[in-house]
Amino acid sequence: MTVCAPPELDHVYDYLGAGAHFVPLPRLGDPATVTALRNACIGADVVHAHGLHASVRAALALSGTGSGGRTPLVTTWDSRHHVHGARGGVLRLLERKTVRAATVVLATSSELVDRARRRGARDARLAPVTVPAARGPVCLHDGKARAELGAVDRPLLMAVGALERGRGYRTLLDAAREWRELDPQPLLVIAGEGRERAALQRRIVAEELPVRLIGRREDVAELLAAADVAVLPSRWEARSLLAQEALRLGVPLVATAVGGVPELVGDAAELVPYGDAAALAGAVRGLLDDVERRMDLAAAGRVQAGCWPTEDETVAHVLSVYDELVGR
Repeated sequence: MTVCAPPELDHVYDYLGAGAHFVPLPRLGDPATVTALRNACIGADVVHAHGLHASVRAALALSGTGSGGRTPLVTTWDSRHHVHGARGGVLRLLERKTVRAATVVLATSSELVDRARRRGARDARLAPVTVPAARGPVCLHDGKARAELGAVDRPLLMAVGALERGRGYRTLLDAAREWRELDPQPLLVIAGEGRERAALQRRIVAEELPVRLIGRREDVAELLAAADVAVLPSRWEARSLLAQEALRLGVPLVATAVGGVPELVGDAAELVPYGDAAALAGAVRGLLDDVERRMDLAAAGRVQAGCWPTEDETVAHVLSVYDELVGR
């Protein structure tokens, strides 16, 4: 197997250590990227591109390999871009071109499957991806983690994700204003980095919100396990990593009813509309006041997580698609 990706990703995923041949690609936007992909794709039995931009470049590369369209192209959709106006029109055009060039589109949520079909996909299939379970024991409500975060004698709320627009953190801070009146006052901890950090921090200080930004962390599972409630306020998610980890750990979750979230969590989470701070604040407050409801959600979360495909099943599904296409 050959993996083509920016060079820094090999340090994250260790493609070489996994036994793959690794082809480092030039930076995004460099015309040499398509040339490098074209050379890597010569003689390939199947090409699999992950994401819209990778799919555009893979389709261009295959068009110049001389294979005459005989090399099957698989593309995975696991995200959705929210842009409008001229940029939105360009995005829709790129989506149409890539799904029509693809032999098979694998989408991580039913909503994305429907979107690919609307764009003209010949063969679009649901291919949910499950995050591997944390290795080793994770202690629920770990006192050490709560002490570090400053939540020994108060409820701990946890959110995780890049501090970017569309993640719903502005709405989350609006909700945090209402939690200031609770006794004891809950602490909201947000793990992640991004361009919105400075603006969020200014609001936290100016409005004296019970919120801490702790940056990017390697121990998210341990911190999440210590929380009383996990919060996912995003504008859109396919198969949220936070939602998967929270349900697997038995941490009650309040999330926005967007994208693939309802399909992912079923009845094992409290769902609220995106951008509705009052609904978000009320759902969290309701859980903090109702121990039995939190226990019910914790149990339901573990059951729901048991229905998700395992890591091995996810890999086997993709390999079966490869075998099918090569067999054709």
